[in-house]
Amino acid sequence: MVSTLVFIDDGFLSKLSKYFGDGKYLKFHRLDFAKKICKKEGLFCEKIFVYTAPPFQSDKPTKTEVERKEGYDKFVTSLNKEGIVVREGRCQRLKIDGDYIYSQKGVDILLAIDLLNISRDYPEVKKIILIASDRDFVPVISDLEKRDIKIILYTYFEKGRKAAFSTSNHLIKSVFRYVNLTKFDFKFEK
Repeated sequence: MVSTLVFIDDGFLSKLSKYFGDGKYLKFHRLDFAKKICKKEGLFCEKIFVYTAPPFQSDKPTKTEVERKEGYDKFVTSLNKEGIVVREGRCQRLKIDGDYIYSQKGVDILLAIDLLNISRDYPEVKKIILIASDRDFVPVISDLEKRDIKIILYTYFEKGRKAAFSTSNHLIKSVFRYVNLTKFDFKFEK
């Protein structure tokens, strides 16, 4: 069986999980999720990379911030124990019109760097599974294509102006193949 690597933008995957869960995050294991997708593709999952950011912590963390960080640390520890490589950006908090807005920073660039290092670090791997929706990856995907590395994109999008999820046509056209994720992809037989 041909080996592959799986790259997961966890911010995207978490948002999609909450969407499919009608406002509640679906419970699933990243390892099982990645292996299920690899099996669908007829590929052997050699390594999984998860890109995320820890929750925001103020200078004097609130009780809620501390609890979120403890939960996050347990999550990362469990991923590491399963052999998943976790790469962390940071969380930025901005106050806009009196409301706090939180966003991940540095996550996409970490993912892009790792994608660019595939041919050096995993020269035998010629197909990659990318779980994301960001068109910022298009230049990296184009570069990998020149090195005969095919990207299979697992994403989710809806058509229409007010769609909850959209994906750039540029991204869709840049990959070897794409698959629209479904709620079924998050379900596992016991």
